[in-house]
Amino acid sequence: MFSLALGDARLNRRLCRVIEAMANDPMASVPNVCGGGWAETKAAYRLLDNARLDFREVLRAHSVPTLERIRQQSRVLCLQDTTELDYSGRPSMAGLGRLNYEQRQGLYLHPTLVISEAGVALGVTDCWHWARLPKGEPDLAESLRWVEGYERVAEMAALAPETRLVYVADREGDLRALIDRAEQLGFAADYLIRVQHDRKLNDPLDGKLRAAVEAQPVLGTIAFDLPAGGNRPARQVTQTIRLARVELKTRSGPGPQVTVILAREEAPPEGQEAVEWCLITNEEITTLEQARARIEWYRKRWWIEVYFRILKSGCRIEALQLRTRESLAVPYTYPTVSLPLALS
Repeated sequence: MFSLALGDARLNRRLCRVIEAMANDPMASVPNVCGGGWAETKAAYRLLDNARLDFREVLRAHSVPTLERIRQQSRVLCLQDTTELDYSGRPSMAGLGRLNYEQRQGLYLHPTLVISEAGVALGVTDCWHWARLPKGEPDLAESLRWVEGYERVAEMAALAPETRLVYVADREGDLRALIDRAEQLGFAADYLIRVQHDRKLNDPLDGKLRAAVEAQPVLGTIAFDLPAGGNRPARQVTQTIRLARVELKTRSGPGPQVTVILAREEAPPEGQEAVEWCLITNEEITTLEQARARIEWYRKRWWIEVYFRILKSGCRIEALQLRTRESLAVPYTYPTVSLPLALS
């Protein structure tokens, strides 16, 4: 059981029963988890349609114990990424938007999954979800989700002053607005982001970010076991490590300083693509061990992909037969209740 404060004790009790039933059998449909027959099923659907039921309050109830788990760690990784929820073929479902083309309708989900350095999931603390407008209509800048995601992590850092929070994102999170915002907030949380843009540096002699790190001598090598994926067999990977501390270009005045970590597999097996990651962080990294730790953190970014698989394959979130986007918002918060057990 977890605590809720929806302003109505009956609403609290009903939602707790529904969530516990869903958590006990996450692959079941709403009617199947409501063992009391049609009356219980109808009550569950009525609950999910209740305008007083705000998904943010459900998420808050989960975030409170998650914060307590965060406070027990010296450092945690805050993983962010986006997935799509496909509800194509549901003309009666209101509030959907286009996915990659108009005929595919659904929602986008962008949560913050917090894990320990050891890779144990601690919970979900934030969640953007949105539906795109039809093409041609003015829409929200979707890149805001990354910047606001960092801001929420920074706010959480203030509530756990003894724990260092690290914001971890893939290439889509490589936004100058995010880097600048982190500096404005005094790096309340560190960031570790895979590079997508080869940015210009403040010193014209240094050229661009990628060239600056490639010009550095090899600091050493690291090795790890790469699991199988797709058509790729499991194998051991050895990467060389290069580091560079650089200042990004601005129109006037000094720009933000970042450390660039280039981890490159120099001799992949024949027929296999080299494993290479170029990462940036606000932290000043100078040693091989420090770089190795950041590479390990980035490799744990895969846990959020596991979370998405739990949502879609384990909890079958895309099979829910609800009528509105608002109704959908509550069920796709409930798997977070049992997630730490699922990933521990």
